[in-house]
Amino acid sequence: MEIGELIGAGRTADVFALDEDRVVRRYRDGEDATGEAVVMAYLAEHGYPVPAVWPGATAGELVMQRLSGPTMLEALVAGTLSGEQAGELLADLLLRLHAVPPRAGADPSHRIVHLDLHPENVFLTLDGPVVIDWATAQEGPPGLDTAMAALILAQAALTMPAASEIARTVLPALVRRLGGTDGMLLHEARARRSANPTLTQEEIAALDEAVALILAAGADARESASGRR
Repeated sequence: MEIGELIGAGRTADVFALDEDRVVRRYRDGEDATGEAVVMAYLAEHGYPVPAVWPGATAGELVMQRLSGPTMLEALVAGTLSGEQAGELLADLLLRLHAVPPRAGADPSHRIVHLDLHPENVFLTLDGPVVIDWATAQEGPPGLDTAMAALILAQAALTMPAASEIARTVLPALVRRLGGTDGMLLHEARARRSANPTLTQEEIAALDEAVALILAAGADARESASGRR
Protein backbone atom coordinates (compact mmCIF):
# COMPACT_ATOMS: atom_id res chain seq x y z
CA MET A 1 0.00 0.00 0.00
CA GLU A 2 1.72 3.18 -1.18
CA ILE A 3 1.10 6.15 1.10
CA GLY A 4 0.61 9.57 -0.51
CA GLU A 5 0.98 13.11 0.77
CA LEU A 6 0.24 14.28 4.29
CA ILE A 7 -3.18 15.95 4.22
CA GLY A 8 -3.97 16.33 7.92
CA ALA A 9 -2.35 16.23 11.35
CA GLY A 10 -3.80 16.15 14.84
CA ARG A 11 -2.31 15.92 18.31
CA THR A 12 -1.73 12.17 18.11
CA ALA A 13 -2.12 11.04 14.48
CA ASP A 14 -1.42 11.99 10.87
CA VAL A 15 -3.64 11.49 7.82
CA PHE A 16 -2.16 10.62 4.43
CA ALA A 17 -3.77 10.39 1.01
CA LEU A 18 -4.04 6.85 -0.32
CA ASP A 19 -6.02 7.42 -3.51
CA GLU A 20 -8.95 9.57 -4.66
CA ASP A 21 -11.39 7.73 -2.43
CA ARG A 22 -9.39 6.70 0.64
CA VAL A 23 -7.00 8.06 3.27
CA VAL A 24 -4.78 6.40 5.87
CA ARG A 25 -4.87 7.62 9.46
CA ARG A 26 -1.69 6.63 11.30
CA TYR A 27 -1.04 6.98 15.03
CA ARG A 28 2.42 8.32 15.74
CA ASP A 29 2.89 6.02 18.75
CA GLY A 30 1.56 2.96 16.93
CA GLU A 31 -1.56 2.77 19.12
CA ASP A 32 -3.90 -0.05 18.09
CA ALA A 33 -6.79 1.35 16.04
CA THR A 34 -8.73 -1.92 15.79
CA GLY A 35 -11.28 -0.91 18.44
CA GLU A 36 -11.86 2.41 16.73
CA ALA A 37 -12.66 0.64 13.46
CA VAL A 38 -15.12 -1.69 15.23
CA VAL A 39 -16.97 1.25 16.82
CA MET A 40 -17.17 3.12 13.52
CA ALA A 41 -18.51 0.07 11.69
CA TYR A 42 -21.12 -0.45 14.41
CA LEU A 43 -22.26 3.18 14.21
CA ALA A 44 -22.47 2.99 10.42
CA GLU A 45 -24.76 -0.04 10.75
CA HIS A 46 -27.06 2.10 12.91
CA GLY A 47 -27.15 4.96 10.42
CA TYR A 48 -24.79 7.31 12.24
CA PRO A 49 -22.67 9.48 9.90
CA VAL A 50 -19.11 8.16 10.02
CA PRO A 51 -16.60 7.51 7.21
CA ALA A 52 -16.44 4.02 5.77
CA VAL A 53 -13.47 2.23 7.33
CA TRP A 54 -11.19 -0.71 6.44
CA PRO A 55 -8.26 -2.38 8.26
CA GLY A 56 -4.86 -0.80 7.71
CA ALA A 57 -1.54 -2.47 7.01
CA THR A 58 -0.66 -2.33 10.73
CA ALA A 59 -2.67 -2.17 13.96
CA GLY A 60 -1.86 1.53 14.25
CA GLU A 61 -3.42 2.41 10.90
CA LEU A 62 -6.96 2.96 9.68
CA VAL A 63 -7.95 3.16 6.04
CA MET A 64 -10.95 5.43 5.74
CA GLN A 65 -13.24 6.96 3.16
CA ARG A 66 -11.85 10.24 1.86
CA LEU A 67 -14.38 12.94 2.64
CA SER A 68 -15.12 15.87 0.37
CA GLY A 69 -16.12 19.19 1.85
CA PRO A 70 -14.92 21.61 4.53
CA THR A 71 -14.66 20.85 8.21
CA MET A 72 -17.12 22.68 10.41
CA LEU A 73 -14.27 24.91 11.60
CA GLU A 74 -13.33 25.81 8.04
CA ALA A 75 -16.96 26.69 7.29
CA LEU A 76 -17.12 28.85 10.41
CA VAL A 77 -13.94 30.70 9.45
CA ALA A 78 -15.24 31.19 5.89
CA GLY A 79 -18.54 32.53 7.19
CA THR A 80 -20.63 29.93 5.37
CA LEU A 81 -21.81 28.51 8.72
CA SER A 82 -22.87 30.62 11.68
CA GLY A 83 -21.91 29.92 15.28
CA GLU A 84 -25.58 29.33 16.07
CA GLN A 85 -25.86 26.76 13.28
CA ALA A 86 -22.64 25.04 14.32
CA GLY A 87 -23.64 24.77 17.98
CA GLU A 88 -27.02 23.34 17.10
CA LEU A 89 -25.47 20.86 14.65
CA LEU A 90 -22.91 19.67 17.22
CA ALA A 91 -25.69 19.20 19.77
CA ASP A 92 -27.81 17.28 17.28
CA LEU A 93 -24.87 15.01 16.42
CA LEU A 94 -24.36 14.28 20.11
CA LEU A 95 -28.06 13.54 20.64
CA ARG A 96 -28.12 11.26 17.58
CA LEU A 97 -25.06 9.41 18.84
CA HIS A 98 -26.57 8.87 22.26
CA ALA A 99 -29.72 7.47 20.67
CA VAL A 100 -27.71 4.54 19.23
CA PRO A 101 -28.03 1.49 21.51
CA PRO A 102 -24.86 0.50 23.37
CA ARG A 103 -22.73 -2.10 21.63
CA ALA A 104 -21.33 -4.11 24.53
CA GLY A 105 -21.84 -2.29 27.84
CA ALA A 106 -23.78 -3.81 30.73
CA ASP A 107 -25.11 -0.46 31.98
CA PRO A 108 -28.32 0.31 30.06
CA SER A 109 -27.90 4.05 30.70
CA HIS A 110 -24.55 4.12 28.92
CA ARG A 111 -24.09 4.85 25.23
CA ILE A 112 -21.20 5.15 22.81
CA VAL A 113 -19.56 8.49 23.60
CA HIS A 114 -17.13 10.30 21.30
CA LEU A 115 -15.44 12.48 23.98
CA ASP A 116 -13.73 14.74 21.43
CA LEU A 117 -16.53 16.18 19.33
CA HIS A 118 -15.64 19.69 18.15
CA PRO A 119 -15.76 21.67 14.88
CA GLU A 120 -12.52 20.20 13.49
CA ASN A 121 -13.93 16.68 13.82
CA VAL A 122 -17.02 17.25 11.68
CA PHE A 123 -16.85 17.33 7.88
CA LEU A 124 -19.69 19.05 6.05
CA THR A 125 -20.16 16.89 2.95
CA LEU A 126 -22.80 17.13 0.24
CA ASP A 127 -24.55 14.19 1.94
CA GLY A 128 -24.55 15.90 5.33
CA PRO A 129 -22.22 16.13 8.34
CA VAL A 130 -19.79 13.26 8.98
CA VAL A 131 -18.02 12.76 12.32
CA ILE A 132 -14.36 11.71 12.35
CA ASP A 133 -11.65 10.88 14.93
CA TRP A 134 -13.14 8.16 17.12
CA ALA A 135 -9.88 7.41 18.94
CA THR A 136 -11.30 8.35 22.35
CA ALA A 137 -14.68 6.68 21.85
CA GLN A 138 -15.93 4.32 24.53
CA GLU A 139 -19.17 3.42 26.27
CA GLY A 140 -20.18 5.68 29.11
CA PRO A 141 -22.69 8.27 30.34
CA PRO A 142 -23.95 10.70 27.67
CA GLY A 143 -23.54 13.55 30.16
CA LEU A 144 -19.78 13.08 30.03
CA ASP A 145 -19.83 13.42 26.23
CA THR A 146 -21.88 16.62 26.24
CA ALA A 147 -19.68 18.07 28.98
CA MET A 148 -16.51 17.24 27.04
CA ALA A 149 -17.84 18.90 23.89
CA ALA A 150 -18.73 22.05 25.85
CA LEU A 151 -15.41 22.06 27.72
CA ILE A 152 -13.34 21.77 24.54
CA LEU A 153 -15.18 24.78 23.10
CA ALA A 154 -14.81 26.77 26.32
CA GLN A 155 -11.08 26.06 26.45
CA ALA A 156 -10.73 27.18 22.83
CA ALA A 157 -12.57 30.39 23.69
CA LEU A 158 -10.05 31.10 26.44
CA THR A 159 -6.74 29.82 25.06
CA MET A 160 -6.87 29.90 21.26
CA PRO A 161 -6.94 33.52 20.01
CA ALA A 162 -7.55 32.50 16.40
CA ALA A 163 -10.64 30.48 17.36
CA SER A 164 -11.80 32.37 20.45
CA GLU A 165 -14.52 34.47 18.85
CA ILE A 166 -15.92 31.50 16.95
CA ALA A 167 -15.92 29.27 20.04
CA ARG A 168 -17.75 31.94 22.05
CA THR A 169 -20.59 31.92 19.52
CA VAL A 170 -20.78 28.13 19.14
CA LEU A 171 -20.78 27.29 22.86
CA PRO A 172 -24.04 29.04 23.88
CA ALA A 173 -25.89 27.52 20.93
CA LEU A 174 -24.61 24.05 21.85
CA VAL A 175 -25.70 24.45 25.47
CA ARG A 176 -29.14 25.81 24.51
CA ARG A 177 -29.79 22.96 22.08
CA LEU A 178 -28.82 20.43 24.74
CA GLY A 179 -31.33 21.97 27.14
CA GLY A 180 -28.76 23.52 29.48
CA THR A 181 -26.01 22.09 31.66
CA ASP A 182 -27.99 20.09 34.22
CA GLY A 183 -27.24 16.76 32.55
CA MET A 184 -23.55 17.51 31.94
CA LEU A 185 -20.93 15.73 34.05
CA LEU A 186 -18.65 18.75 34.16
CA HIS A 187 -16.57 17.61 37.15
CA GLU A 188 -15.73 14.33 35.44
CA ALA A 189 -15.02 16.09 32.13
CA ARG A 190 -12.70 18.56 33.84
CA ALA A 191 -10.77 15.72 35.47
CA ARG A 192 -10.46 13.93 32.14
CA ARG A 193 -9.22 17.05 30.36
CA SER A 194 -6.71 17.84 33.13
CA ALA A 195 -5.21 14.37 32.73
CA ASN A 196 -4.86 14.69 28.94
CA PRO A 197 -1.11 14.61 28.17
CA THR A 198 -1.57 16.44 24.85
CA LEU A 199 -2.91 19.62 26.48
CA THR A 200 -0.66 22.60 27.16
CA GLN A 201 -0.19 24.07 30.62
CA GLU A 202 -2.16 27.10 29.48
CA GLU A 203 -5.09 24.89 28.48
CA ILE A 204 -5.02 23.03 31.80
CA ALA A 205 -4.78 26.29 33.77
CA ALA A 206 -7.90 27.58 32.00
CA LEU A 207 -10.11 24.63 33.00
CA ASP A 208 -11.82 26.28 35.98
CA GLU A 209 -12.60 29.39 33.96
CA ALA A 210 -13.82 27.17 31.12
CA VAL A 211 -16.27 25.39 33.45
CA ALA A 212 -17.51 28.78 34.67
CA LEU A 213 -18.05 29.86 31.05
CA ILE A 214 -20.17 26.77 30.41
CA LEU A 215 -22.24 27.30 33.56
CA ALA A 216 -22.85 30.91 32.52
CA ALA A 217 -24.08 29.68 29.13
CA GLY A 218 -26.36 27.27 30.96
CA ALA A 219 -27.78 30.07 33.11
CA ASP A 220 -28.43 32.14 29.99
CA ALA A 221 -30.16 29.14 28.39
CA ARG A 222 -32.44 28.73 31.42
CA GLU A 223 -33.26 32.44 31.40
CA SER A 224 -34.09 32.35 27.70
CA ALA A 225 -36.26 29.27 28.15
CA SER A 226 -38.19 30.82 31.06
CA GLY A 227 -38.70 34.00 29.05
CA ARG A 228 -40.40 32.04 26.29
CA ARG A 229 -42.93 30.47 28.62
